[in-house]
Amino acid sequence: MKADFQLDAKGLSCPMPIVKTKKAMAELVDGQVLEVCATDKGSKADLVAWAETVGHQYIGMIETDNVLKHYIRKCTNGRTEEMTFDQTIELEQITNREGLILDVREEAEFAFGHIAGAKSIPMGELEARLTELDKEQEIYVICRTGKRSDLAAQKLASHGFTKVFNVLPGMTSWTGDLIKNI
Repeated sequence: MKADFQLDAKGLSCPMPIVKTKKAMAELVDGQVLEVCATDKGSKADLVAWAETVGHQYIGMIETDNVLKHYIRKCTNGRTEEMTFDQTIELEQITNREGLILDVREEAEFAFGHIAGAKSIPMGELEARLTELDKEQEIYVICRTGKRSDLAAQKLASHGFTKVFNVLPGMTSWTGDLIKNI
């Protein structure tokens, strides 16, 4: 596939592929296509969700030799300001409340350490697995840094979930016990 510009985000993990993509997209002209090369498996869902929230067109992805090549067309159809989810909760508050801790990191990230009782639904599977969640239950969405969980919280809200909170900061700041499934 032909792209106007290439961005090398290999070796970076969330949120850096999104941060670098956002910066690169600012340099493009409407209609131009950016190719983002990444190795973070989470970028499969992250870049799709990010493009959707700011109004750019996510064209697709090709995987070759463990490198994910994402193609995004710049669209400034009136919405390029990044939306953030309003309802947030601090990380240390989630263990003292009733509700579901929804971990949207990739399966491997979850396996290497998660909060006891957390449910794993990777961001890329969220839309297909919405029926596993209760719209009446408070849901505390967590990821590594808070970026992916912000996008997931927006996705849940767009599907009618009203008791959703983005957990800030993410698992990088968790000091409690971790459950490992490796």
